[in-house]
Amino acid sequence: MTDTPRRRLADHVSGSPTFIGSGSALTGNLECGGDLVVAGSVNGDSTVRGSFTLSEGGRWEGRIEAANAVISGEVQGTLVVAEKLEIRASARLRGALSARSIAVARGAVIEGEMAVTSGAAVVHYEEKRKT
Repeated sequence: MTDTPRRRLADHVSGSPTFIGSGSALTGNLECGGDLVVAGSVNGDSTVRGSFTLSEGGRWEGRIEAANAVISGEVQGTLVVAEKLEIRASARLRGALSARSIAVARGAVIEGEMAVTSGAAVVHYEEKRKT
């Protein structure tokens, strides 16, 4: 085990997530019992019991429900996160999103409704690390 602090959601991805790689396309609904990392394109709805990561260049059209999420790609639809949502500078979101806490990097584009279910303010930050 490492002594490195893990503050970012991306640092907490499990050891065996489900991947949809760059250049891959999936049409349909997906139930994921753990973490999900998407670098390709998905058109459908998904329930993710763990963390959902949409990499830069990745695209999702549909509804996503997840425990936590890190978005660097493009989402068109609905994103419902039970706990923490991190929106990176390269992210483009169109639709409705909600989470217990939301952090948005400067440069991210959000078109639609955004709700913080805890009542806390949205945190805005300057992205310093690329990975």
